[in-house]
Amino acid sequence: MDDDARTAPPSLTALTTYLLSRTGKTARTRLADRHLRLWHHAVLAALADFGPHAQRDLATRLTIDPSDMAKILDELATAGHVDRLRDPADRRRVLVTLNDSGRGLLAELDAEAQAVQTEMLEPLSGAEQRQLNALLRKVFEHTSS
Repeated sequence: MDDDARTAPPSLTALTTYLLSRTGKTARTRLADRHLRLWHHAVLAALADFGPHAQRDLATRLTIDPSDMAKILDELATAGHVDRLRDPADRRRVLVTLNDSGRGLLAELDAEAQAVQTEMLEPLSGAEQRQLNALLRKVFEHTSS
């Protein structure tokens, strides 16, 4: 494919939403190429940052469909990275806890994600990277409320 065939139309590259979408797709592809599962990473990070959670509350926090959350937690529990127990105060609730194996996996996932981030943001200076993060966080917080 020649360079002209890969050049996006200027009317699209003028749209920040288009650039975010395409850049996000590239980042997800690069993460997948490293066998990173974004939802596994998100669940482990949430448990590390916020502590044990009821399964349903974890799904709500991460905006993951409860049935998808059950599948993700099944995979993580089967692999030995999280523990699930009935809440002694309410037997209907399942509490999810990060264990030592999960903390180890999280450290590996963090390192892989950081490597992809370094690769993706290579054209930017450190100050530009921090500014991009601050601006995207602002948009994220606005659209997440």
